[in-house]
Amino acid sequence: MSDMSEAIRELIEEKGVSVESVKQTVETAIKAAYKKTFGTSDNCEVQFTEDLSDVSVYSKKVIVDGVYDPVTEIELEDALKMSDECEVGDEILILVDPKTFERSAVSTGKQAAHQGLNESFRSNLLAENREKVGEIIIGYYQREHNGNIYVDLGKVEGVLPKKYQSSREVYQKNDRIKAIVVDVKPTSSGVQLILSRTDPKFVQSIVELEVPELEDKTVEIFKIVREAGYRTKIAVLSNKEDVDPVGACVGLKGVRIQNVIRELEGEKIDVLRYDPNPVEFIKNALSPAEVEKVFITDEEKKQALAIVNESQFSLAIGKSGMNVRLANRLCDWSIDVKTEEQAAEMDLSQFATRRAAENLFNNEPDVEGEPISTISELPGVNAQVAEKLKAAGFDDIQTFVDSFEEGSIKVEGITQEELEAVNSIVRDVVEFVDDDSEKPEDEAAQTVQEEEEEYFCPECGEKITLDMTKCPKCGAEFEFE
Repeated sequence: MSDMSEAIRELIEEKGVSVESVKQTVETAIKAAYKKTFGTSDNCEVQFTEDLSDVSVYSKKVIVDGVYDPVTEIELEDALKMSDECEVGDEILILVDPKTFERSAVSTGKQAAHQGLNESFRSNLLAENREKVGEIIIGYYQREHNGNIYVDLGKVEGVLPKKYQSSREVYQKNDRIKAIVVDVKPTSSGVQLILSRTDPKFVQSIVELEVPELEDKTVEIFKIVREAGYRTKIAVLSNKEDVDPVGACVGLKGVRIQNVIRELEGEKIDVLRYDPNPVEFIKNALSPAEVEKVFITDEEKKQALAIVNESQFSLAIGKSGMNVRLANRLCDWSIDVKTEEQAAEMDLSQFATRRAAENLFNNEPDVEGEPISTISELPGVNAQVAEKLKAAGFDDIQTFVDSFEEGSIKVEGITQEELEAVNSIVRDVVEFVDDDSEKPEDEAAQTVQEEEEEYFCPECGEKITLDMTKCPKCGAEFEFE
């Protein structure tokens, strides 16, 4: 065993295992051979020299007066030949020459050593590569079997399962393959890395390589959803007011995102701004479609209604419903998309709360610059009801409110419930401004006083005003002091 240290060094270099692992493997092999020869390895002791140049094998035996088991016991007389200080009950180590082991025992030892080294090798490889989960790795196409692509990664083998392959991609032998490691599995010969090119984290890793603002946390990716080979939606946000997160990810003239698209073999990518306001986020998520309005129909169940122009409807839905499906997953809301014509047939008044109105007009010009003055401008009003009110002369909000309070609105085709729904929207959305606020203080006070006092004809009791000199009923003349 003089060449043992050299053999151990070769094992360490070839297999990448530790010195302790090799020592453990050799000891296991020797004990396996020992057991095969003597029937037990409980009393076998293996000792290595400090430089690992040699190894010694010993049988640990108990000194007795009358041997019953020669494998584990030794007569006192025989023990005294090895050491003068022996006594009955002591334990003594007796050197064993491994060359005396049976041939079958040697084969058993070799098999145990081989198995031990392989297990140690696999264990080390597994520990080393388990840290690579979530990392991007590059390899080369090796072969294909049952739709699965096997990738040469150097020391280990990678497999790109069919379910993790994009429908856009076709590979030939020796093609370069970039993928993300999603799992590590032990095999009989080592370990196997499970790769993916469909995982949203793969897109995230590619984007992070292209956008330095993501590395320094100026820009963050809120969420990525994907239907591999077709479309990916990326919601981003900025931690600095002066940095546009979408612009940072897209790059000047789209250079950055084009590099990502090329890596994904032309897959469509929508980069959009995350907004904590669900109404605005839903609008953004349905891009590239332009959304006119969004109503939160059930906040608890996270259900929303998005209204788009007829020309934007197919774009908002997407091929086979893909665009709205991805928007649902991105926002974690159930989004129902309707055209303006379809929405006109629905009663949306129940969703038009003040909060919804503020969200809807969040990006509109200042209210003072464009005040709402007509019923048809109000959010959530049934379009058909608004049209009938307009035809009957009640489109002006102030006119409508005054007439509603007087109970004088009678329009064919409009029920009282529908009128009450419109009035509810007006009260929720419109802020009424008192015109008297601009009058001089003394004039306004006079007006209030005049409105508070009532005057009657002294002859017949008919109600009159300060500007009259004659009763309109009885003709009596009078003047006010």
